[in-house]
This record gives sequence, structure tokens and C-alpha cells, in this order.
Amino acid sequence: MRWRWAIFAGLVLGIGLSWWVSRDSPEQAQARRQRAEQAAAANAEDARPVLYRWRDADGMLQVTAQPPSGKDAGRKYERIDQQPRAGIEVHGNPD
Repeated sequence: MRWRWAIFAGLVLGIGLSWWVSRDSPEQAQARRQRAEQAAAANAEDARPVLYRWRDADGMLQVTAQPPSGKDAGRKYERIDQQPRAGIEVHGNPD
């Protein structure tokens, strides 16, 4: 009968020791949380609907749902939010 208790105690001790060794330190847990928050923010930024504004080889302004590709690949483009941010934004020349 005693050997059953010894096996049980050994299993409990082994499980407890493996948990203790594999757990994250507070610094590791904080770093993991920060990485998760940064990844979530990046995903949210990429998920926002945008348009792309650029000029083709003839100088014509193009506004498309995809960045320039094909013969226009490599051209500079600007990302434009399809849904404007809350508040007032004024852009332009003071003239």
C-alpha cells in the first residue's frame, strides 16, 4: 500500500515541478503581452479599408483599391482611408 502513495506523491511532485519550471516570469509575461498588443494594433491598421492614390506613366491621377502593379509597379502611392477619422481635418495651401 505504501508504494501506491509513493508513486502518487512522485507524480504530484513531478507535475508541480514541471509547471514551476515552464511558467513565465513576470518580465516574460509582460513582454508577451506587449508583443500581442503590437500585433493586434498592426492587424487593426491593416484591416482598415483604404484606397491608393498614385500617378500613372502619363501623369494621370489614379485612385484604386489596389496599389500600383504591372507596368506601374514601383510607383509612389499614398494610402487614403475610405472612412474618414472623427473630427475636422484641413489640408491644402493657405492661398
